[in-house]
Amino acid sequence: MTVAGRAEVNLADNSIAVLERRYLKKDDQGRAIESPADLFARVAENIASAEALYGADEATVRQWEDKFYDLMASLYFLPNSPTLMNAGREFQQLSACFVLPVDDSMDSIFEAVKNTAMIHKSGGGTGFAFSRLRPKDDIVSSTKGVSSGPVSFMSVFDAATEAIKQGGTRRGANMAILRVDHPDIMDFIEAKQDKSRLTNFNISVAATEDFMKAADEGRDYELINPRNNEVTGKLNAREVFDRMVQLAWEGGDPGIIFLDRLNADNPTPQIGEIESTNPCGEQPLLPYESCNLGSINLSKVVKGELTKGSIDWDMLADIVHTAVHFLDNVIDMNRFPIPDIEEMTKSNRKIGLGIMGFTDTLIKLGIMYDSEEAVGAAEQIMSFILNEGRKASEQLAEQRGTFPNWEQSTYNADGDSLKLRNATITTIAPTGTISIIAGTSSGIEPLFAVAFNRNVMDGTQLAEVSPLFEQIAKDRGFYSPEMIQEVVAKGSLAEVEGVPQDIKRLFVTAHEVAPEWHIRIQAAFQKYTDNAVSKTVNFANDATVEDVDHVYQLAYELGCKGVTMYRDGSREEQVLTTAKTYEAQHIGIPLEPQPRPETVIGVTRALPTGCGKLYITVNSDERGPFEVFGNMGKAGGCASSQTEALARLMSLALRSGISPEHLVKQLKGISCHMPAWERGGGRILSCADAFAKGLERAMSDSGTQLSIEFEDNTVNHLGACPECGGNLTYEAGCVTCHACGYSQCD
Repeated sequence: MTVAGRAEVNLADNSIAVLERRYLKKDDQGRAIESPADLFARVAENIASAEALYGADEATVRQWEDKFYDLMASLYFLPNSPTLMNAGREFQQLSACFVLPVDDSMDSIFEAVKNTAMIHKSGGGTGFAFSRLRPKDDIVSSTKGVSSGPVSFMSVFDAATEAIKQGGTRRGANMAILRVDHPDIMDFIEAKQDKSRLTNFNISVAATEDFMKAADEGRDYELINPRNNEVTGKLNAREVFDRMVQLAWEGGDPGIIFLDRLNADNPTPQIGEIESTNPCGEQPLLPYESCNLGSINLSKVVKGELTKGSIDWDMLADIVHTAVHFLDNVIDMNRFPIPDIEEMTKSNRKIGLGIMGFTDTLIKLGIMYDSEEAVGAAEQIMSFILNEGRKASEQLAEQRGTFPNWEQSTYNADGDSLKLRNATITTIAPTGTISIIAGTSSGIEPLFAVAFNRNVMDGTQLAEVSPLFEQIAKDRGFYSPEMIQEVVAKGSLAEVEGVPQDIKRLFVTAHEVAPEWHIRIQAAFQKYTDNAVSKTVNFANDATVEDVDHVYQLAYELGCKGVTMYRDGSREEQVLTTAKTYEAQHIGIPLEPQPRPETVIGVTRALPTGCGKLYITVNSDERGPFEVFGNMGKAGGCASSQTEALARLMSLALRSGISPEHLVKQLKGISCHMPAWERGGGRILSCADAFAKGLERAMSDSGTQLSIEFEDNTVNHLGACPECGGNLTYEAGCVTCHACGYSQCD
């Protein structure tokens, strides 16, 4: 695919599939009506047209259009997903990150809910600080009642996001942040202990320097009511910190941000205080501020022999300068969802230039991810990008003027002023989808796997192998189709025979990297990043609470602005198990279903699902549940047929002697892309989950207590991908499907 006189678009099949599924223009029948080359041309033309705002003639506009096209078509750089999706189209909303204020009034709270809907509809994510809201049970003078508190109102935002995201191009995502000295901090820390709640939120505690020192010293600290700034009580800082760590170990939430550190790097403190970040934590923003992001494909600037390469610094500098120019233009071409956001964004003109393909770059350089050499490479690369990015912003400031709030910024220091076009320049963002389009590793994360099965459009699976590993295996003579299948099955090279040890170390995967190295790489990039770094610290399932505590402390000590961790298999709803088929003595004996007695006793329940109301009947004999029936209301077609099939198989299993516990264990927690809420706050994740809960409740009604212990041979994931049904995983602070390329982030 080529456009005359421009770079050739050479994409992998899966990159094309991702573009077709989510990015390309479609007709009313859902068929793509533009090619990937057309997409890059559309975006380049739209973003280059900003040149005319600064007096450029038509020929100059065309020159920039060609440069921007080549930048993207050659996969040297890609902007965040909203820019690829919306530039030159109806929405024209180009930013990924927003922070909205939530003041202590009903008007402000529901204004924020409305603005959230506008942002999510156009493909953006939102961050909120709920720290201004008065605590629960505090007086509300206007009604003579009491406040329900920040956590209660977070549920309102969550429910709104759940409703909005069904029709959006990108699923809505939120970040909730609460200051550690808010009186409701313990409720906030424990808000996601029930994993069926606040499913559209990441939550992070805003820890102050005073709190971190108090935690280190084991002393108390004061809680402050934001309504009147009065002290309402004290908590032991070490106990609060320990509770955060415990719950993060149990399920990944809450994360932690170091609030004073964010504000120490706030370039416009006179304009406002940073209270929150975007959903993945890499973009601290003022209230009503947005930021557009883009990432350089670092692996494209490595030259030389594989594993013995070097970085082409001149090429990287040229890419940085063009990318900064591109991102500054995006601000002018953006159609902002509300006027307040437009005003704040254009006053500071923040951009977030980051990288993807760091791990692929290390492999090409012959550097192990978990090594001092990798830390050094991270610092060298990011310091270069920051320095060149500032040079590019200075050049733009000479041509177009500094950002309007420059005079009130920290750059306008006596005798040491730095005239920049943009208040911030660098950010390390998650690159879930755009890294797949670019055919490189995600952000600064280690490899998810060396090889794995990827879902393709017709529903079949193909082995997806790291091209770098495949090339090395062939070059060094240990490649074979059988070896590749073994790698697919195991995910990593650690236990694959025939792979040299130096190659195993070079292709280390995320769960093989010790948590300390995750943090050290994050800290290395943070040194030279204006904003923040989106990075997930991966822990094995057997990691201890003390391991998590150590990483949180290390993140603080090494200068990170926050930390997000995930312990494999730690979320209750993410476990799929392989149950034993029957008691050991029956293995190998064909099972025959018992005949149905003349009389059985049953109970029917109506449970909500994303496909409609599901009526589940569980009939029992004297031994317990004997058969299951399901009826999907008035629904027909696929929903009804699959409901009937699942009920028949459950009945067959029960009548064959399989215990109800095994069925519940297999089905409970299976997710689909359309969960539903029950009255009272429970959540039905899918039709299969509804059948499991219906059977479980029937057992409880009969006085049988289910005791389900999940076995060690588990496959862990974060529910089902809404696009292909594959397993979702968590990396770079974001939910991603490696099977098809779906991501909640860029």
